[in-house]
Amino acid sequence: ACAMLMKRTTRADSAIGLSSPEIVSLDKIARRTHTVAPDSIEIAPMPAPDALPATAALLIIDLQKAIDAPYWGPRNNPDCERKVAALLERWRATRRPIYHIKHDSTEPQSAYRPGQPGNDFKDEVMPRAGEPVIAKRVHSAFIGTGLGALFENAGHSPLIVTGVLTHNSVEATVRMGGNLGFEIYVVSDGCFAVDKPTLDGRVFPAEDVHALSLANMSGEYATIVDTAWILDRT
Repeated sequence: ACAMLMKRTTRADSAIGLSSPEIVSLDKIARRTHTVAPDSIEIAPMPAPDALPATAALLIIDLQKAIDAPYWGPRNNPDCERKVAALLERWRATRRPIYHIKHDSTEPQSAYRPGQPGNDFKDEVMPRAGEPVIAKRVHSAFIGTGLGALFENAGHSPLIVTGVLTHNSVEATVRMGGNLGFEIYVVSDGCFAVDKPTLDGRVFPAEDVHALSLANMSGEYATIVDTAWILDRT
């Protein structure tokens, strides 16, 4: 599969105006707001390398047991962990650089808080001895970690980004990394989102939240690919 760049669509002309909470799909929004429907979005292939270099770094962001806490609600992409594990296996086999990004929450009620089981990495992506573990306390992996300097000094590029949540720490890291000038590939099936409520009581399903977040990152900050695309080039 080749990476695709979505061209900008028209902005909504009016408010959606729903009167009661409901799950809202992107197709419904397109019909109510005059945005371009997904089937009519023009896409153009992006230039892609035939192979990724040995310096390509795999980032696994916040894929810890805490993400299974019930308070997150429904998620999409149940195969995410399996896909990331396949990438991790390939990176180990080819001796490419790996970075495990660990969220150490400072929030008292967070399942990600250190000192409890949720802070541990998931079994599928458990770091091995000698693999770097970068601890962070905010959403972006570049804040307070020295990660940008580490990449530059080691010559590790491009960055292959996986993890959770697509619309939270993944997008925060990718946006900042793109602004810092790093070449980034986001693995679409190597991350997932959860349902997201709006301030007026609507709830967007995880699949749509995931899709919108990928669209936010596409082109301006990163190239959106999938696991098969990466494996074909490593």
